[in-house]
Parts: sequence; structure tokens; C-alpha cells
Amino acid sequence: MGKTTLLLPGGFFHIFNRGNNRENLFHEERKYEYFLRLYAHHVLPVADTYAYCLMKNHFHILVRIKEDLDARDFPAGFSKPFSNFFDAYARGFNRAYGRTGALFQRPFGRIPVVEKCHLLRLIAYIHQNPQKHGFAKNFRDWPYSSYHVFCAHAQDVIDPGKVMGLFGTRRVWNRSHLRMWSGAELERLAPECFG
Repeated sequence: MGKTTLLLPGGFFHIFNRGNNRENLFHEERKYEYFLRLYAHHVLPVADTYAYCLMKNHFHILVRIKEDLDARDFPAGFSKPFSNFFDAYARGFNRAYGRTGALFQRPFGRIPVVEKCHLLRLIAYIHQNPQKHGFAKNFRDWPYSSYHVFCAHAQDVIDPGKVMGLFGTRRVWNRSHLRMWSGAELERLAPECFG
């Protein structure tokens, strides 16, 4: 197993994971909401969220670890709130469905995002994931994605104004979502980030 990337204050990271043995993580609509509530409780104090997409058996989240965090408050590292979040969701999931054991693969995936072009394309890639994996014919129809937060100018675990500021204009944001991005194209943007 390779070295696990450290989550560092001020850094952008593509966080992802899937169910152990490709098991579904969400069996009911309410579980998507439960996932986001736990996420808000455990992760939002340490990270700003820039995009997310929750699919039946995996998810993608783009975060920026807050800059003003004091390492002394996190002796186990800045990944601990994420681990606590995954553990809390797994405990609730196991109770609800009478199962035991690990729900998520370990360790969770984390890729640093250091180039702005990578960051902007990654947001579109995350939103497009349900179409890529066949969960929806059109990613715009998938309800468990931050894509709808931006379209409705709403706010949930994301501040859409902060994210739109990266794109400059809504036109650029829309244009970035017109082209279907592949993981291979993202790899070419920052090859050292993909092992």
C-alpha cells in the first residue's frame, strides 16, 4: 500500500470513497440526507466544500482544508474529522440494516489539487459522475449532487458564491460543464497527483 497523502491547511483535495466490496452506501433517499447532515457536523468545521456528488456505491467531494486550523487541536491529523464522519455514517448504516463490519474502503481516497485548471475541471467531473457511471442519462438529472445547489443559487454544505468566484462568470461555469471530462484527462493535468 502506498503512502497516504496528508491533508494540510489551505490545500484543496479531491476526497472519494466507495462501499467495501462495491456495496451500496445509500439504500434509501433519506440516507443521502443523513450522509450530508453527518458531513456538515464532522467535516464543515475543518473544510470548505466546493463540489460533491453522492452515488449509490461511491461519492466524490472537493474540499479545501481551512487555513486557520491549529495542528495542536488535531493531534491525530486533519484527516481525523473525515474518519469520524465515515465511522458515524457506517455505525448508523449498520444499525439501520442489521449489518456489521466495515462499510467504506480504507483508507479513503484523497488527491491534492494544485492547479487551477485541474480544480475547475474537477468540479465539472464530480458533477458529471452519475452520467459517467450510468446512474443517470444526464448528470443534470441526478438529485444528489451540488450541481443543483449552483443552479438554484441555494446553500447547503456549499457556499455557491465562493465556488462561482473561481470561475469568474456563470457562463464559464456552464461552459465547463458542457464537455464530459474523463479521469484520464484530469490525470494529464496533474500527473504527479495520480498514483
